[in-house]
Amino acid sequence: MATEKLSSKDKMALKARAHQLHAVVLIGQHGLTAEVIAETNRNLEAHELIKVQVAGDERAHRIAIAEALCTATGAELIQHIGKQLVLYRRKVETTE
Repeated sequence: MATEKLSSKDKMALKARAHQLHAVVLIGQHGLTAEVIAETNRNLEAHELIKVQVAGDERAHRIAIAEALCTATGAELIQHIGKQLVLYRRKVETTE
């Protein structure tokens, strides 16, 4: 599910929108599981822009989780601040 890359202006606008959001996906001690990926997909389908909370104090581990989660869901990492990730995936318009 390839998406076009966002411009820096688009990312700035998404960061501003994300500021007021609360984390809807929590990644705990078990790390990136199939259930976490499925929950992230559901939230991206519903909201496009979400925050994800990642447990753990090791920055490199959180970055690896962010990259793996983006790859698994087709989302783009908009921002990584501390233990918070902001992910974006444009909604696919369907005609039914």
